Amino acid sequence: MPWQELRITTDSRHAEALSDALFDLGALSVSIEDAAAGTDAEKPIFGEPGEPVDQLWDHSVVVAHLDDGMDADLTVAAAAQAIGQPLSQVEVLTIEEQDWVRLTQSQFDPIPISQRLWITPTWHECPDPAAVNIQLDPGLAFGTGSHPTTRLCLQWLDANLRGGESVLDYGCGSGILAIAAKKLGAGATVGVDIDPQAMIASEQNAAQNAVEIAFFLPDAAPEGQFDVVVANILTNPLKALAPMLAGRVKTGGRITLSGILSEQADEVMAIYAQWFDFAPASSHEGWVCLSGTRR
Repeated sequence: MPWQELRITTDSRHAEALSDALFDLGALSVSIEDAAAGTDAEKPIFGEPGEPVDQLWDHSVVVAHLDDGMDADLTVAAAAQAIGQPLSQVEVLTIEEQDWVRLTQSQFDPIPISQRLWITPTWHECPDPAAVNIQLDPGLAFGTGSHPTTRLCLQWLDANLRGGESVLDYGCGSGILAIAAKKLGAGATVGVDIDPQAMIASEQNAAQNAVEIAFFLPDAAPEGQFDVVVANILTNPLKALAPMLAGRVKTGGRITLSGILSEQADEVMAIYAQWFDFAPASSHEGWVCLSGTRR
C-alpha cells in the first residue's frame, strides 16, 4: 500500500510546532530537515544528549508521512490553522510500497577503516578476506563505523594496539570499539554504557564476531585500571567524567577521547592535562580525537 509524503518548507520559529501539529492530526511519522541540505548553504547542527539544540535551520523542511487514506490538503490546512501560520510551500509525493529491508541494506556498504581493518554488514562479503573484519549491522545503539568519531577511534586503536593490553570502552554503544580492540589483539576488554539497549546490541555484536567482552551498566562495572581507556561520547559528558575516566587509566597507560568538535578540543584537553600528556590530535569532518598518556 502506498504512503503520502508531505514536504512543507517553513522557518525555524514554526518547524517544531508544525511537526507537533502533524503528529496530532495523525501523521505516521514526522521529521525536520535542512531545506539547504546537499547545497553549499547546508548547515550542521549539533547538540549534547539530553540537551535541546539551540535552534533549527533558518529554513527547514518538515517531512510527514500520511496513510494513503488521509486527505493531504485537509491535513495541511488543519496544521496551518493549528500553528496560526499559512503554509504555502507544500509538496505532496506518493511513496510506493517497497522492500524496505533491501532498500535499507543497500545504503550500508563495507567501510574501510585502514589497510587492514574493515567494518562489514552481515549481508556483504568483506572485500578483503585477509583483513581484520568486524561484522556489524545498523541497530539499536550508536556505532557502525560510518561516523567520523567512530572512525577516528578505530584508526587510533588500529595504529596503537600492540597486543595484550587491557581495554575499557566507556560509552560503548554498539560495542564496535571494544570488538575492534579485541580483534586487534587486546587482552581483557570491558564495555560500559548507560543504555540497557546498548548492552543488548553490544552482547549480540560481540557474539556475532566471536569475541569475549564483558559489558556492564555503570553501577555494575568492575573496579580497576586499564592499559587503554577509550571514550567516544560527547564533550559535556567527557568533561563531567574526567576524574573517573582518568582514574581508570594505569600509570603509563593511554586514553582516547572523541565525540569532540574541533572548537571544543582545547577545552577538553585543558581539563585532562592535569593527568595526561597529549599527542597531536587527529581530526575528520570537524570532529576531533584526542589521545594522551597517563603520568
